[in-house]
Amino acid sequence: MVIGETYHIFTRSIAEYVVFNSVGDWQRMQQLIKYYQVSNEIKFSNFIELKLVQQNGFYNAINVFSKDKQSLVQIIAYCLMPTHIHLILKQLTDNGISKYMKAILDSYSKFFNTIHNRKGPLWESRFNSVLVDNDEQLMHLTRYIHSNPSTAKLVDLPENWIFSSYSEYLGKVIEPAAICQFDDVLEINPSSYQRFVNDRISYQRELAKIKKLIMD
Repeated sequence: MVIGETYHIFTRSIAEYVVFNSVGDWQRMQQLIKYYQVSNEIKFSNFIELKLVQQNGFYNAINVFSKDKQSLVQIIAYCLMPTHIHLILKQLTDNGISKYMKAILDSYSKFFNTIHNRKGPLWESRFNSVLVDNDEQLMHLTRYIHSNPSTAKLVDLPENWIFSSYSEYLGKVIEPAAICQFDDVLEINPSSYQRFVNDRISYQRELAKIKKLIMD
């Protein structure tokens, strides 16, 4: 992968094992996504024990802690699903995406296995990556991943799914809690973007049905 290029990153759990079983599980992965976008030598589990976090709250503390550190990736969008993760990332350093993905997946695996008294790997051997060629493709890709929960009928509307960056695109989550940075690559008007996403909900559900029939 090339520095300065943007990629759709997709990773799935082994045998479609459900890897998010509680609000705490989902939130842990959101925190890891935020934390490891910069090159941090301190493990996440040690970071959350620091007085800095206790005094300032997680998201305020992470912004202070990460200041002036080298960024591995720019997070443009994400969506967490019960058995898989979608991320749109721009690579900012050599092997930045690989280092970033290893950090978040390894850290979550250790957390999950400890909490759920489980042993062994949690994810398929390697994540998939697809180059995003242009801004139009990028815009449609954000719609696709933000629509995943409604396509899977986990919720009726994408805005009802709190474990994605969709609420950030609608302007409902801002710093310091925001995870993504997309203003420099996409021109987003929240109300227009919401229509853009919602107009394709039914269409994506039909596509999912066709894909399932073909795969079966």
